[in-house]
Amino acid sequence: MHLYALFPRHVPTLLLILGLLIGGLSVPAFAKTAPGSASPWTFSLYFENDLFAGTDRNYTNGIKLSLISPDLSAYRESGHLPEWTLPWIRRLPFINEPGLQRNIGLCLGQNMYTPVATERRSLVRHDRPYAGWTYAGIAFHSKNRRRLDTIEIQAGMVGPASLAEETQSLVHRLRRIDVPEGWDHQLENEPGLVAIYERKYRMAERAFSGGFALDAIGHLGATLGNVSTYANAGMELRAGWNLPLDFGSALIRPAGDTNAPVSATGPRIDKRSGFGLHAFGAVSGRAVLRDIFLDGNTFSHSHSVDKEPFVADLSAGLCLVWNRIKISYSQVFRTREFEGQEERHSFGSVTISLSY
Repeated sequence: MHLYALFPRHVPTLLLILGLLIGGLSVPAFAKTAPGSASPWTFSLYFENDLFAGTDRNYTNGIKLSLISPDLSAYRESGHLPEWTLPWIRRLPFINEPGLQRNIGLCLGQNMYTPVATERRSLVRHDRPYAGWTYAGIAFHSKNRRRLDTIEIQAGMVGPASLAEETQSLVHRLRRIDVPEGWDHQLENEPGLVAIYERKYRMAERAFSGGFALDAIGHLGATLGNVSTYANAGMELRAGWNLPLDFGSALIRPAGDTNAPVSATGPRIDKRSGFGLHAFGAVSGRAVLRDIFLDGNTFSHSHSVDKEPFVADLSAGLCLVWNRIKISYSQVFRTREFEGQEERHSFGSVTISLSY
């Protein structure tokens, strides 16, 4: 029996969204800031699409909303986290070190994937499967000026319950372009769970006269779950005026939220230096053990292709900071992800963040 038969079509997604909304309403209650802290909430909207490269295939669209709390004095001292979670949180590595700032993050997102020949109704056997992933996540951040440790849990649904087909069809109809015809061959319904750890580290920074500065931010991490299992590493270089004191410009990916300011004295918060502009370039690679969007379903038969074991991203872009708003755009170039992929993929990534 397919897992699809066990889950009504829309119930898992609705429960997922409802759960996140309930969680989001409770976060302001437990976000007790550290004494003397002026740190803000940070809300971010991420949007990625290959329309910026003039294509409609592979990783074709991603959207994500995230909310990061102000600095917490300690997770265990918030007083509003569920009591049963506290022993587990205390056991987590890296994020309970004394003397660091702490934040809790929530996110809700959806990714979608299609083959090249979206006009075909029949199964495109040698191209990637149709797939969607709708998920919610909770993250625990621990940071200072030099480093950011993140442990995140994402849970959601792959398959028809992700509503990726409905989302893409609606957008295509609104844009009056052809609707993809092959969604009947998408992956089956499967609950997804992913555990993520990543460390970001400001490896170098230098300030010059006139507010010009540059820095280098590295990252190293891993994910484990039935949706994705991989190890990743990379680096971002930034150069410009009034660099924000955060951890760079991230794509939509596990543990990717980097937009919360580290200090209240930077251009994100301090009105005396409330404008900044910088360019950035980044490279990131991952060694992939599991990718459900290529390997197919874990518990039932589905369309699949042979994935490449190593995938790399190269990106470059610009970022504008104006008072408490940060806007960035990057163009991403991704190496081939599976055997038989016709060419490398490219997409654009837009992030708008507000600290308030």
